[in-house]
Amino acid sequence: MTYIFQFCIILIVCFVGEVLNSVIPLPIPASIYGLVIMLLCLSFKIIKLEKIEKTADFLLQIMPLMFIPAAVSLITVWSEVKAILIPIVVIVIVSTIIVMVATGKTAEFIIKRQRKYK
Repeated sequence: MTYIFQFCIILIVCFVGEVLNSVIPLPIPASIYGLVIMLLCLSFKIIKLEKIEKTADFLLQIMPLMFIPAAVSLITVWSEVKAILIPIVVIVIVSTIIVMVATGKTAEFIIKRQRKYK
């Protein structure tokens, strides 16, 4: 029963993100609205972490399964993807490096800021 209640909380936040996406005329996906809402709710203790932690951990554990349909669908369009494989690989490598650097710099900034306040 705990998992169902926690999942309902997550679904409600996702639904609010969908509503905001419908109402606000910006090219931002509803999932981003939902993530920002969840971050704000957790930051301001509107939703306590314990209220969603078990289900969130479960969803993170099964997340790789969610990518299987996308990977399988690549097989059906392999002839078209094969022609642009090298640019795709280059883009994936460069964007991965950029994300890693940005994540590292953000983590450094947050750690320095936390040490500064202590």
